Amino acid sequence: MSNIAMDAARLMDMLPEEDKSFAYEFIKKLVRAWDPDFTKVTPEEAAKIDAAEKSGFVAEKDIDWDNLGKYAQ
Repeated sequence: MSNIAMDAARLMDMLPEEDKSFAYEFIKKLVRAWDPDFTKVTPEEAAKIDAAEKSGFVAEKDIDWDNLGKYAQ
């Protein structure tokens, strides 16, 4: 998580519960406006995806795409 995101979380945590909910909903609205289908990734996520794709750890043919829930940790 970036420093700015951690700082924002710390600031948000100082708010009263009602204001925390408002801030959360506002942030959620901003993210959905930026990426309505949640398909964009952060630079950190992109690096992790790239590393995973290059690792060769799991072959695509070995993934049961109809039952992805069994891979949840």
